[in-house]
Amino acid sequence: MTRDSIINKRLIGLSLMGYLLFNFPLVSLFNLPEFVLGFPLLYAYLFGAWAAYIVLIVLIIHSRPRGVS
Repeated sequence: MTRDSIINKRLIGLSLMGYLLFNFPLVSLFNLPEFVLGFPLLYAYLFGAWAAYIVLIVLIIHSRPRGVS
């Protein structure tokens, strides 16, 4: 497999994970009257998941798969 095909597969998987992270059933679990560091739980989840999603995209794009030069 080429480096581009491995990265493409990982990005497709990450896109599916993002779809699940920001879809209604999971987001509704965090719609509670609780606070995290002074922010409502829903906002903390959305911004935290969004930041983690961006970090994972950067890690995938800049990674070097094993066995492929």
